[in-house]
Amino acid sequence: MAAKRVAPAPVTIEQLCAAKEILVSTGSGGVGKTTTAAALGAQAAVTMGAKVLVLTVDPAKRLANAMGLQSFGNVETRVPAEAFAEIGVHPEGELWAAMLDTKQSWDDLIARHAPDTRTRDEILANPLYQNITGKFVQSHDYVAMERLYEIHTSGRYDLIVVDTPPTRNAVDFLDAPERMADFFSSKLLRWIIAPYRSKVVSFASKPFYSVADRILGTQFLQDIAEFFILFQSMYDGFVERADAVQHLLASPSTSFVVVSTLEAAPAREARFFLDLLGERKLHVGALVLNKVLPDYLLDRGAATAARRMVAEADELAAGLTDVWGDLPFGPRILDEIGTSFVNYQLVAQREAELRSELSVGAGTVATVPYFSEDIGDLAGLLALGERLWR
Repeated sequence: MAAKRVAPAPVTIEQLCAAKEILVSTGSGGVGKTTTAAALGAQAAVTMGAKVLVLTVDPAKRLANAMGLQSFGNVETRVPAEAFAEIGVHPEGELWAAMLDTKQSWDDLIARHAPDTRTRDEILANPLYQNITGKFVQSHDYVAMERLYEIHTSGRYDLIVVDTPPTRNAVDFLDAPERMADFFSSKLLRWIIAPYRSKVVSFASKPFYSVADRILGTQFLQDIAEFFILFQSMYDGFVERADAVQHLLASPSTSFVVVSTLEAAPAREARFFLDLLGERKLHVGALVLNKVLPDYLLDRGAATAARRMVAEADELAAGLTDVWGDLPFGPRILDEIGTSFVNYQLVAQREAELRSELSVGAGTVATVPYFSEDIGDLAGLLALGERLWR
C-alpha cells in the first residue's frame, strides 16, 4: 500500500522573503497594497540583514513620508539610519526606495538598446519622443518591467518588493513586455513606415496617405515614420529583453503577494488575480487580508452571551444598579451592545467564509486587523511588518 502523501505546510511570509529575490505586491486600489509592500520591505531590512529595495510603479507618493523620506524618484534612495534610530530600531540590513520616473527610465532604455550613439541621439532629439513615450503602448507599464529587470540583474539587492498599479492595471504590467514585442513586429507599424522607408507609396495605400496628409500634415506623418524607423533598429534588443522579463516573472526567484480586504469588490478583484496568476503558472506566495474583524467575534460562547444580554436586558440592568445607579437607559444600553455584537458576528462569519474561498491557491494567508490609526510612518510600517511576519 502506497504511503499517503502529506501536503507541505504553507511557508510563512518571513520564509517567503528569505527565499525569494522579488516579491510583487498586487491588489485593487485602497486595500493597503502600497503600505503592505513597504511594510514587507522594512521588516525584511530590519530583521533579515538584507539589502532591500521597495520599488513602486504606482504614481501615489505617500510612500515617501511613511518610509522617513522627503521624496524619492528613479534613482534608489536609502532610508537613513537616523529614521530608524528615532524609533529605537537598529536594522541589521538596509532599506532603499525608488519610484518609477517614466521619462528618465525611457531615456536610459534608449541608451541601453540603441545600436549606436547616432541612433540614440536622434531618438532622444526627435520632437515626438517625449509625447509618444508617455502614451504609446502602455509605456509606463513596459518601462516599469524594464526597470525591475535592470535592477534585479545588477545584483545590488537581496530582495526587491514591487508595488504595482491596481489589479486590472497590473494585468497590463504583466503583459507589457509581450505587447511591446508584438508592436514592433505588427502590420500597423510596417504600414506606417513602409512608404518613408522605400520612398514609394503603393497605389492601394495612396488614398490613405492623401487623406492623412490633409488632416495631419505631411511633416507630422514623416516625423512619426522616422521615429518608428529609429525605434525598429532596437527591435532585437526589445524582444530579447521582453522574453527575459517574462522568464524572470515566472522564475523560482519571484513570487506574488495578493493584497485585499474582505469587502465584496476588492475580494472579487483578488480572486480574479489569483486565478489569472494560476493560469499563467506564476507563483503566489501569500494572500494578505487587511482590515479583518477579530476572531473573538466568531466565538459561540460570546454570541450566546450577547443574545442573552438582549433577551434579559431589563433583569441584567437591574442587577447593575450598584454599578451605575438608577440609570433609566440601562436596559437600552445592554440591548444595543448585545445587538451590535450579534450583527458584527454575522459580518465576521461572512468574512470567514470568503477568506476560506480566497485561500484556495493563495499560498500562505495572513490577516491584519483594523489599526486604530492610519499607518503613516516607519514605526507603523514595522508594526504591520511584524504582524505579517507572525
